[in-house]
Amino acid sequence: MPGIKTIGFVFIPGVADWEYGLLSASAVEWFGARAVPLTPDGGTVRSASGFRIAAERPLDAAANGDLDAVAVIGSDNWVGEDAPDIGELLTSVNGRGGVIGGICAGTLALARAGLFASAAHTSNGRDWILRHLPDYAGQDNYRDAPHAVADNRIVSAPGSAPGTFAVAFLGALFPERTEALAEMRTMFAREYAAG
Repeated sequence: MPGIKTIGFVFIPGVADWEYGLLSASAVEWFGARAVPLTPDGGTVRSASGFRIAAERPLDAAANGDLDAVAVIGSDNWVGEDAPDIGELLTSVNGRGGVIGGICAGTLALARAGLFASAAHTSNGRDWILRHLPDYAGQDNYRDAPHAVADNRIVSAPGSAPGTFAVAFLGALFPERTEALAEMRTMFAREYAAG
């Protein structure tokens, strides 16, 4: 199916259930993309709520040469010393013009891969990211924002912003789809306008 863009969703144990649904469903249903779940060994992981997520592929770059984008979904396990090193996957996809996004603790994987060195970005707070990665490249590019930040093909968001993460990520991947993106923004914004 030529022209269909493929997005790899990186899930590790403890993945935050609320951080990927708007992006994955919108990408597939409204933008015609293909969503591919990726896990450290290509097996099953349990989410924060205990749901089992089965992968189609492992996280290595060689198995994912067809990806147009990668979304790294948050988990408390990204902060540990044994968090998976996905730098090769991220830099490979980015190097061929792909979109790379991270939300919540998933932003640590982007920082470790050096993708924030020249990109404006956000996370769960400046103090939070510096507590976990005090010497990461690009810390001067940090933006203290409650919403997603997109800089060219690098998208980041705090864990509290899955709606703007979805819109910003899809905007980077499908910049020509301005009408659909505007509809998404409007629809998601209505939720917060009420009350």
